[in-house]
Amino acid sequence: MGVFVPEDLFAPIFVPDAIREAVGGRAWLQAMLDAEGALAVAEAQAGLISAEAAEAIAGCCDVDRFDVEEIGHSGRASGNPVPALVEALTAAVREASEDAARYVHRGATSQDITDTAAMLVARRALALILAELDGVAAACARLAKEHRRTLIAGRTLMQQALPTTFGLKAAGWLVSVLETRRRLLTLRGSGLAVQLGGAAGTLASLGSTGPAVLREFALELGLPEPVVPWHTARFRVADLGGLLALAAGAMHKVSLDVILLSQTEVAEVAEPSGGGRGGSSTLPHKRNPVGSVLAAACARRVYPLAGTLQSAMAQEHERAAGAWHSEWETLGDALALTGGAAASMRETLEGLEVYPDRMRENLDITDGLILAERVTTVAAEKLGRLEAHDLVQNASQRAVESGRPLREELAAEPGLRDALSDEDVDAALDPAGYLGSAETFVDRALELYRKEVLE
Repeated sequence: MGVFVPEDLFAPIFVPDAIREAVGGRAWLQAMLDAEGALAVAEAQAGLISAEAAEAIAGCCDVDRFDVEEIGHSGRASGNPVPALVEALTAAVREASEDAARYVHRGATSQDITDTAAMLVARRALALILAELDGVAAACARLAKEHRRTLIAGRTLMQQALPTTFGLKAAGWLVSVLETRRRLLTLRGSGLAVQLGGAAGTLASLGSTGPAVLREFALELGLPEPVVPWHTARFRVADLGGLLALAAGAMHKVSLDVILLSQTEVAEVAEPSGGGRGGSSTLPHKRNPVGSVLAAACARRVYPLAGTLQSAMAQEHERAAGAWHSEWETLGDALALTGGAAASMRETLEGLEVYPDRMRENLDITDGLILAERVTTVAAEKLGRLEAHDLVQNASQRAVESGRPLREELAAEPGLRDALSDEDVDAALDPAGYLGSAETFVDRALELYRKEVLE
C-alpha cells in the first residue's frame, strides 16, 4: 500500500509525514517489539522469569536494531512477520544474555504480538488524528462565531430553499466533528485491548500464571485487559474501522460544502492559495479547492477499507485463515487516510476566505422567491393557510415566468394586495428576519465545543 512506502509518489500528497510514519513499517515493528518487551516484563512480575532476563529482552526491543524490510521478506514464509522478528530478537538478546534468550516470546503466539501491536499503532495514530480533528473543530467554531449573522442561501437538492447563516452551516460542521471526536476518544481510551492467549486462546504454556501475566502485560502497555483473548472476536478492529469511516465521512461532508461554495458561479468562499496552492498546470486563472479535494479523495478510500475490516469479523474457530491477515495493511491505510482527510480540512478551514457580500448577492438572485414561504406564513394569518399558499404560489410562478421581482407579482395579486400592506411585504421579504433559531443553534454548538474541547 502506498502509505507504507517512503519513496511513494502519491502518498505524501494525501497523508502528512507524521501520520504516515505512525502507521508505517517501522512503527508496526516497534509496536511488536514493545509488545515483546512488555511480555518479558509481565512474566518477570508474575515470577516466571528473572528481572534480569526481562531487562535484557526489553533492552533489545529497539527498532533501530532490526531491518524492517528484511523481516518483512522473511515473514512471507510463515504468513506474518512475527516468527522472523522473534528469531532476530532472540539473536540480539543472546549477545547480551544466553539465559535471557531462552525466554523471548515465551507463551505468546504470533497473533498476540501482531494484534497488540495493532492496538498500539492505532492508539498512537489516533492521537495524531484527534489533534487534526481538534484543529478542524477550532476552525469551525471560529467560523460559526464570526459568521453567526452572515446571511447565506440555504440549499436543498442543490436549489435555494430558505435564508440561513454561514455561521449555522459551520456550526453543523462543528457538531459533526465533535460527535466523531467523542467516539474516537472513547475508543482510544477503553476500546483498544491487549491480546495474549497463546496458541489457542488458553495460555496453557504459562500454566496457572496465565491470568497474572495477562494482567501485568496490559498494565505495562497501558492498554485495557480483555476478559478473554479475542483472536477471532474482531469487534475491536471492526469498531475502529467504522469510527474511522465516520470521521472521514465528517471531513467529506465539510469538503463537499467547501467545493460547492467555491464554484466560479457561486464564489462564496475560497481556499487559501499561498505558495501556489490550488494552481493548475494549464490554466493560470484557476484557484482549485485542492484541500477539500484531497480530503474527499481520502474519505472515499476509507469507506471500503472500513468495509474490509468489518467483513473480517467472521473468522474460523480459534484462528482465522486469511481474514486476520487482511486487516494489517487495511487498518494502517484507514488510519493514515482518515488522518490525511482531517489534516487537509484543518489546513483548508484555518485559511478559508469567506465572502459575505457574494453570499448576499446570491441570496438576492431570486428577487424574493426564496422568501415565498414567509410571505405565505404572514398572509395566512389573514387569509388562512390554503388560500394564502395558492395566491403566493400563483405570484411566484408568474415571477419565474416573467423574470419580475416577487414583490411586483405580489402587488399584482388582488387577494394578497388587499391582505398585505407594503410594510408587511417589505418585512416578509427581508431575509434577516426569517432565520428562525439559527443563532440559538450556533450558540448551542459553541457551548458544546466549549464543554468538550476547551474545558
